[in-house]
Amino acid sequence: MTSKNHKHQLQANNRTMRKKAKIILVCILGALTFSCKSNTKFTGAKKVSQVHNKNLHWSYQGETGSEHWAEIEQDSDCDGEHQSPINIISTYAKVDSSMEPLDIHYASATKIHEVVNNGHSIQYNFEPGDYLNYNGDKYELKQIHFHEASEHTINGIRYPMVIHMVHVSDKNQFVVLAVMVEEGQDSAPFQFLESYLPLAKGQTKSINTSFDLNKNLPKDKGYFNYIGSLTTPPCTEGVNWFVFKKTITISLEQVKVLQKLMPLNNYRNEQPLNGRIVKQTR
Repeated sequence: MTSKNHKHQLQANNRTMRKKAKIILVCILGALTFSCKSNTKFTGAKKVSQVHNKNLHWSYQGETGSEHWAEIEQDSDCDGEHQSPINIISTYAKVDSSMEPLDIHYASATKIHEVVNNGHSIQYNFEPGDYLNYNGDKYELKQIHFHEASEHTINGIRYPMVIHMVHVSDKNQFVVLAVMVEEGQDSAPFQFLESYLPLAKGQTKSINTSFDLNKNLPKDKGYFNYIGSLTTPPCTEGVNWFVFKKTITISLEQVKVLQKLMPLNNYRNEQPLNGRIVKQTR
């Protein structure tokens, strides 16, 4: 091969290599562009999903029901190991002779501040002054509210309704009394409470009237006790639950008044016991 022909061959080879290099560069840039677009779409979808979850509010049914509370309320205890409510099996509950009657101090003229329809339940808020003592601490009565049907079950029985009486200490610890309600004789205390109803969702009505809350407690105050959680988000754990063994009664008509104002079946499903011990009085 002459020097001239060799030179032409080298030039041709260089042109071919430059073309290949351009093709490779285009392919690399194309791949990077596609990857960036794909990642942008994925990130955008993720952001939309996060915003969507922030806009969701918990409920008792469907995609926002109790099975999804831990997803919706990400900073809550709703996926904790010691949650409420539970099914209380009386034969398995440990009889503890050291458990004394509850030291409840409800005045005969307990002052109800207001009633609220919070969209999940009907709630009566109380003025300071009524409390109970437990383990050396004072727990102020803050509010009572209703679930229909009951959240805790006893030996698998779910009662038509339950009253939760929520008490809070200065240390921000909770004690909740659960009073099971059966359909039966008309209740005068319930007539008084329901005289301030109906109440639209989100509405608050001032009451500022006295009420004898003792009349909504069972005469026999034997109880089951265990450590659980609040039964609504944020499902805070460490709550001392006292579930009365005996019930009170209200009429079917009185049950229906509350049913019309609260979500259908506004109760959380049974939670695993996870080794907790349920104690009971004799």
